[in-house]
Amino acid sequence: MKYVLVTGGVISGVGKGIIASSLGTLLKSRGIRVTSIKIDPYINIDAGTFSPYEHGEVFVLDDGGEVDLDLGNYERFLDVTLTRDNNITTGKIYQQVISKERKGDYLGKTVQVVPHITNAIQDWVTRVAETPVDGNEKADVCIIELGGTIGDIEGMPFVEAFRQFQFRVKRENICCVHVSLIPQPKTTGEQKTKPTQSSVRELRGLGISPDIIVCRSVTPLSESVKEKISLFCHVDPEQVYCVHDVTSVFRVPLLLQSQGADDFLISRLQIDVSQNRNRPQGMSMASWAELADRHDRLLKEVCIVLVGKYTALSDSYTSVIKALQHASLAVNHRLDLKCIEAADLEPAMENENPQKYHEAWRELVGANGVIVPGGFGTRGTEGKILACKWARSKNIPFLGVCLGLQCAVIEFARSVLGWKDANSTELNPEISLESNSAVVVDMPEHTSGDMGGTMRLGKRKTVFRTDKSVIRKLYGNPDSVEERHRHRYEVNPRVVSKLEEKGMKFVGHSEDDKRMEIMELEGHPYFVGVQYHPEYISRPLKPSAPYLGLLLAASNQLQTYASRGYRASPRLSEDSEDGDRIIDASP
Repeated sequence: MKYVLVTGGVISGVGKGIIASSLGTLLKSRGIRVTSIKIDPYINIDAGTFSPYEHGEVFVLDDGGEVDLDLGNYERFLDVTLTRDNNITTGKIYQQVISKERKGDYLGKTVQVVPHITNAIQDWVTRVAETPVDGNEKADVCIIELGGTIGDIEGMPFVEAFRQFQFRVKRENICCVHVSLIPQPKTTGEQKTKPTQSSVRELRGLGISPDIIVCRSVTPLSESVKEKISLFCHVDPEQVYCVHDVTSVFRVPLLLQSQGADDFLISRLQIDVSQNRNRPQGMSMASWAELADRHDRLLKEVCIVLVGKYTALSDSYTSVIKALQHASLAVNHRLDLKCIEAADLEPAMENENPQKYHEAWRELVGANGVIVPGGFGTRGTEGKILACKWARSKNIPFLGVCLGLQCAVIEFARSVLGWKDANSTELNPEISLESNSAVVVDMPEHTSGDMGGTMRLGKRKTVFRTDKSVIRKLYGNPDSVEERHRHRYEVNPRVVSKLEEKGMKFVGHSEDDKRMEIMELEGHPYFVGVQYHPEYISRPLKPSAPYLGLLLAASNQLQTYASRGYRASPRLSEDSEDGDRIIDASP
């Protein structure tokens, strides 16, 4: 097994996740099997209880693991399926060590950070690296991203663990990549290397010497800057790579490839690529180039409004935004995404801040399509319900995800069935479960005193109940689909028949036929709600079906696409696989 350790310096959020994913993409395009591990040095067991403002979105895996959003980048770039063990936290490590101590596994020894915590980290990495992620065969290379920045006190046990790990696996089997920021003050325009020098000096002082330094910058690095970094950071100039600001993340693997990153890693890790020629590869770099070029040359725009609760931080909706981008590329339109804070649509905002209220409504009214994603709590929910009402009554393409589905059901019950008090027991716990007002209720088996890990989580099967379903056809007309869930509330089965009588059809149910999973509104161009989160398994060349439907409808292509039997155009990218079809449903 070979290992690539990716560390970061100067600032957090420098782009380690995209760099790690891009390096994996390069190796996979050469027929090398790749897996990934993300290390988060916080004491939380997982990301499940984080506020979106604190750490961005919570990404959900097939096995129900609630993990850091960077694992979403790994899955999208590498097209692999990871597990909760691919996300290591300080909390998980300490929990494991303390549990072993309680069982007496350490035979009375004093349990310390070194060697017990550091050994537990190394053992975890070794075990997970051997776990297959894209079939039954184990990976050749494990890419490990160490979260935070070098020098953070919480990351010190992990840095020490990897200092030791170099000797456990031998130097020729591990490569260290350090990602650092090169600031460029506007006043002088000069690229400053001192922060990178200090960061590398600190990393080397902790016992890890980088083999590659990836410099994040606004503009391409000059040769003199590369030579200066080389001189002070103990690497050859050829080992200093520049990743400057580019038009899309699809360009990052291409940028690293143009500087020889894949060749260096293969040489440094002594990987024999000749035996990989007959292996199935990931996306070829030609496909990446075609995807990046297509992203840059799109001229037609489609405007989608995202009505959310956490719009102040775009990372809160990373997977939703990526799924919209994948779908927009598939329909050959540039995505113009506008994020609206749901509370700004509520009548109370008109009195509190009229300008904000009218601006929010102006953006909603001007959109080609509306998406209402998931969320928790009462704040902004009435604004989401108003957005659902606008899309339904004005025939605007709409997609509701998780809470978005529930808001659409509440709005329909209020406006069409006349149940003025219709609501969710999450939003109004005083509602009687015996009344029609409780249109969304909690699932008793998924409700307990603990908040973490107690929801309906992970991959579950949804069975279609009718052939007359747009979503079913967008999926390719299967009998069932498997998607990832993260919710504690559901549409009340008691009111489903009354909703369906008025045209709100639940075309997909859970495997046991107890839960409503997919909703479609009759007589509407595209009004769809799903209880699961389809964005979690969207891929650049395999967009999620519900998101694809939204973008097709918003760009006035859904009817044309349907008339072709929901089949993509035969036009393919030069080296793409059979499934990498580009949809062109333009008349």
